[in-house]
Amino acid sequence: MSESIFELSARGIDGKEQELRRYAGKVLLVVNTASKCGFTPQYKGLEALHKKYGERGLVVLGFPCDQFAHQEPGADAEIAAFCERNYGVSFPVMSKVEVNGPGAHPVFAFLKRRAGGLFGSSVKWNFTKFLVSRDGRKVRRFSPATEPAKLESLIEAELGK
Repeated sequence: MSESIFELSARGIDGKEQELRRYAGKVLLVVNTASKCGFTPQYKGLEALHKKYGERGLVVLGFPCDQFAHQEPGADAEIAAFCERNYGVSFPVMSKVEVNGPGAHPVFAFLKRRAGGLFGSSVKWNFTKFLVSRDGRKVRRFSPATEPAKLESLIEAELGK
């Protein structure tokens, strides 16, 4: 079992495997996303956080997921185009993953183990947010209804450490 998220890897939306150690020492905001969800406009807030805090060490990582009401039906190329066209997303978006069940991506298995939340070991819905400390070990979890801007003070606190 991984002790730090930076020991893991994930496939980028371009299909290339990416070692998360490339983000070691940065604060991560990991979000399971979907293009056809009531929370989809949060992409705008996530991009705003990325632009505001990226220079100080925040990395927003979007992980599209189609496990909730078939709200991310597209292929990776369609998802990438949607994010860029509709929200100007410039933060890293990964290849579509599962976040629950036996096929859950190792990143989400790690995050759920570190921050169970109200629903135990499950991610309840799209746009669940996980704030990961610079050492990749401490994880705080936020509900889909939590607007990205509401995380600013916590992000600033993590960046200040």
